[in-house]
Amino acid sequence: MRPDEYRKMAEVEDGMWYYRALHAHVATRMSARLGGRPAAVLDAGCGAGGLIRRLEPLQTAWRWTGLDVSPLACELARQRGAAEIIEGSVTALPFADASFDAVVSADVIYHVEDDAKALREFFRVLRPGGVAVINVPAYRWLWSYHDEATQACRRYARRELLAKLTDAGFDPRRVTHWNTLPFPLVVLRRKLWPAPRSGSDVQRYPGSVEAAFNAAMAIERMWLRAAGRLPFGSSIFAVAQRSPGQTLRQ
Repeated sequence: MRPDEYRKMAEVEDGMWYYRALHAHVATRMSARLGGRPAAVLDAGCGAGGLIRRLEPLQTAWRWTGLDVSPLACELARQRGAAEIIEGSVTALPFADASFDAVVSADVIYHVEDDAKALREFFRVLRPGGVAVINVPAYRWLWSYHDEATQACRRYARRELLAKLTDAGFDPRRVTHWNTLPFPLVVLRRKLWPAPRSGSDVQRYPGSVEAAFNAAMAIERMWLRAAGRLPFGSSIFAVAQRSPGQTLRQ
């Protein structure tokens, strides 16, 4: 991403509704898989470190490592958290095989030209039984100024992400859309209204707007707990496992 986008992220991700919701989804799924046991967790593409900053206090037995290709992102993450932060690429992770119990990659692989290689790297560094938690933007037709500003390479269909996870060796356990309730507003903003001067949509909104979105996200989380999946939305959230006995695919 552009340097100004990393700085914007660092300024708003502690409070903006989108990051609060995304981090809540990650926390829920990881807690369901790892519980409170000691675990080594990699945030692959940690950006400014907001996810580690929010989740690290929730499970003190988890040992976090953050990685990002951007020196600026690494600097911001180090300033804002206590985890080990390493500069490196998600397509060539500087870690030994089977180093982690969980890999999180939230809004990262859609920036990467060879996303299949990144997924194979996630599989490689996971221990057998380990879990990957991945979030990506949905629908190619929703491409807009936001994707240009964040220097994206693609948006995904659900079946496409499922296929890429399977090809990398993973056993997908849950792949669902989310950001369903705000979806009509996202379409209007991205496809019909003029692009904002600020570049991307990463920003804090007035308190009443943030509260409304937070309430919508709470409803979605209740739906996902009850039904397990949402049929559409502007993001896709996946949980996949390296099952015991699975070997790395070349």
